[in-house]
Amino acid sequence: MIHESDPLWRLRHAILGVALSLLLSVPIAAMIGSWAGEAFGGGYGLRVAAYGVLLLYVVAGAGVLFARVARHETRPLGLRRLGLWLASLWLWPALLVTARGATRHDPP
Repeated sequence: MIHESDPLWRLRHAILGVALSLLLSVPIAAMIGSWAGEAFGGGYGLRVAAYGVLLLYVVAGAGVLFARVARHETRPLGLRRLGLWLASLWLWPALLVTARGATRHDPP
């Protein structure tokens, strides 16, 4: 069958997981950016800057998460899996730290 030879078909669960979690992260970043701007006494400019930084963080996280996890993701996307993708997208630096720790072989 043609689907088994198509690399995008094999990555469909990961693509959908990253895309939906990134889509859900846009309003989350807007709310956090608005809250942070108001909490630090700034005006519109500070809220926009916080939102921009959060969006950049999440988009970078989407790239890192997809590169690290996509080829291993084979389970269909459900609500629980989407929650895991969303949490992983916001906590992606932990993925890098644990990946470095797992590959480092310190002598005893």
